[in-house]
Parts: sequence; C-alpha cells; structure tokens
Amino acid sequence: MGFVSEFKEFISKGNVLDLAVGVIIGGAFGKIVTSLTDDILMPILTLLTGGLDFKEWYLSLDGKTYPTLEAAKAAQAATINYGLFMNAVITFLLMAFAIFWLVKIANRYKKPQEVVVADPAPTKEEVLLTEIRDALRNRA
Repeated sequence: MGFVSEFKEFISKGNVLDLAVGVIIGGAFGKIVTSLTDDILMPILTLLTGGLDFKEWYLSLDGKTYPTLEAAKAAQAATINYGLFMNAVITFLLMAFAIFWLVKIANRYKKPQEVVVADPAPTKEEVLLTEIRDALRNRA
C-alpha cells in the first residue's frame, strides 16, 4: 500500500473526522467560555470583591514596585503573574462546568441505544456433555 493511499485511508476513518470536528467546535466553544469569563463573570466577581482585579495581581521579581502589570512589563521586569493564572484556572473550571452541562443536556435528548444480548456460546464442557447426552440417547 502506497503512502498516499495509506494516508487517504487514515484521514477518511470516522474517528479522525470526529476528532477534527471536535477540535474545531472546541476552539469556538473556548472563545465563548473565555468571553463569558472575561466579559461577564469576572466583572461581577470584581464588583463582589470590592473592585479587586485579578489581572493586576503579580509579583515583581526585581524587588521594585510598579503601579500596573503593564508598567512592569514596559520596564522589562520579571514578574510572576498569579492573577492571570487565577483567571486561567477560573476559565478552565467554567469551561469544564459548561461542557459538563452541555453533555448532560445532550444525553437527555439522545435516543437510548438498544442493547442486543446474544446468547453466549456454549463452553467446551457444555458441548462435551451435549455430545455425551446425544450418544446415550442414540444407544437406547
């Protein structure tokens, strides 16, 4: 099998196409959750916490104090941006929560799959006992 035909077979499999669709939809969904976090929830959280803005929480490693994170970056100071990390964690948790609810709602409307239970094949012992039984019947 040539490389091109092998590659063609690989990309035409259902799993690869499903994965591609999932990545594309996941990227778009990520933007929605990021907007939900940055534009709706973080301002509410800032209001509830008395005006605290996580984006401005940082630690300057050069020992100097800067009025904003942008000022520290402009001075090329090394900073630990734990506020931005907190925003990323909150975004992740919100995304996981939103996906959880999306899957939960989708599963409600999903048709249950019919489970077909096939009779298990007889074991070797059962086959042997059946043969013995049939042989005894034939003798009588």
